[in-house]
Amino acid sequence: MKVWIKLYKHSIIGRALSDQTASQWGLAVWLLLFLGAWFLMPLIGDPSEFLAEPLQSPNLHHWFGTNGQGQDVWRQTVAGTAASLGLALATGLTMTSLGAVIGLVAGYSGGWIDRVLSSITNIALVIPGLPLAIVLAAFLPSGPWTLFLVLVITGWAWTARVFRGLALATRRKDFIASAEIMGESRLRIALLEILPNLSSSFASAAIGAVIYAIGAQVGLEFLGLGDMNRVSWGTNLYWASNDAALLTGSWWIFIPTGLCIALACSSLTLVSYAVDAVNNPSLRADQLLRRRLREPMRRAIGVTPLAKELRHAPA
Repeated sequence: MKVWIKLYKHSIIGRALSDQTASQWGLAVWLLLFLGAWFLMPLIGDPSEFLAEPLQSPNLHHWFGTNGQGQDVWRQTVAGTAASLGLALATGLTMTSLGAVIGLVAGYSGGWIDRVLSSITNIALVIPGLPLAIVLAAFLPSGPWTLFLVLVITGWAWTARVFRGLALATRRKDFIASAEIMGESRLRIALLEILPNLSSSFASAAIGAVIYAIGAQVGLEFLGLGDMNRVSWGTNLYWASNDAALLTGSWWIFIPTGLCIALACSSLTLVSYAVDAVNNPSLRADQLLRRRLREPMRRAIGVTPLAKELRHAPA
């Protein structure tokens, strides 16, 4: 456990969250949703089992009530959280990794490799992502792997564009020249020399990609383009709409799923604010000044209006 705590404190996320209370709460909420759902999965039973009369309001036997098919909404919410967050995490990391590799190779290599990869990236950026995702999801076999493939295909290009620019700004550094003199290959330099120095940018891009994956997969499944027999946030909302839950006043069918989506995206957004501070020197300077103003030994410098304002500003 001590080893894991030490690794966390020295990681990008750990250093970013050290002075950000709101972001720490965001990470705690997201981990509670993700790990809690997977922990409860073996304990709740089959979420597709028909247990009671349809459209029962929350009660002692069914905490979140039942849906239009008589299935327990609590089970559906837990199972949907585990499935949707697991798919979003895998999709976001894959999407970011693919875009980062393509962008770094293009930016560092230059020449015809850069021209080819940049042309492919520009074409992918020009094509509207949501219509393309809808078309691909409609014609490919339904299922989580289809959603994974569709979202990766339609979402990697922005990351590639960002990391190409970062590679162009980094490839003239001294440590890159040293690696070239030692005879390391271009791919090795891009992945093992440049990418580790852009880990904060990678973390920020990955968080944004996970948020995008959550919204995109929920949207596609809500439109009926996923596997409707699979329990997820999107299918929960699809069946709630199909059962006219809003018109019949059956709020307990869609409110839990909606709250989970809002909590997951909001918590990741709070974490991304802290990671952005690692990339932005001005934000780091503001955090350092606020921290020093809070130290008892440095209260004396808080005599100017600006210092007083920073002292009482929220973290």
